[in-house]
Amino acid sequence: MADTSKPAKKASSPLKNGYLILYNAVSATLWLTVLGRVVAANVAGGPLAVYPTTGEFCKWTQTLAGMEVLHSLLGIVRAPLFTTFMQVFSRYAIVWGITGLFPALALGRSDGGGGGGGDVLSSTAYSSMLVAWATTEVIRYSFFALSLGSAALSAGPLGKALHWLRYHAFFVLYPVGISSEAYLIWRAVEPAKEQVSEVYSWLLWGYVVLVYPPSAYILYTHMMAQRRKVMKATKAQKKTQ
Repeated sequence: MADTSKPAKKASSPLKNGYLILYNAVSATLWLTVLGRVVAANVAGGPLAVYPTTGEFCKWTQTLAGMEVLHSLLGIVRAPLFTTFMQVFSRYAIVWGITGLFPALALGRSDGGGGGGGDVLSSTAYSSMLVAWATTEVIRYSFFALSLGSAALSAGPLGKALHWLRYHAFFVLYPVGISSEAYLIWRAVEPAKEQVSEVYSWLLWGYVVLVYPPSAYILYTHMMAQRRKVMKATKAQKKTQ
């Protein structure tokens, strides 16, 4: 996701700065918990074991990210509202409109239980999606919490490592996350017709075929633009030192 927790101005009030540090630290901890649960579940029972141990916790952890739309709207952070909304909405669509309605997709079940429509690939896609989401968010939230909380630590090895990961790891994590999300939405088209309505099924089909590709492109190129801007600023700063 984009830099949706970066303060709107360099000179920030102590109250706002404290709130953003807390928000980012809590969010990083929650996503680290998601990542730990996914890894532990895969080690213990494979992708099929991920949803029972992590699904509900991840749903509410992601729901908390809705605060970032409010942050952007109120000017608490300097993040474009439209891009932020797109990012949050796309994940809400997954945790509430896909796996929330059709848990069989994440469970890998093809029978009627949990909505049906699942298979080993859909369960694996759910697991890989959460790994991509959680890794991205642990890096992002930790980076901002450290940047806001301690200039010394931010300039140290940990801060530099997080900075590098923030603007390089997405090359792998975004494609993994996006492709996993798209597969789950595609597999939800049929159970949506049977369990909800034909209209919802067509909406999902239209979303994954017509809306998702350009949206994914916009978000990915937005991150590329951010990376170029940051790398250019970093090089300029090194030249002046």
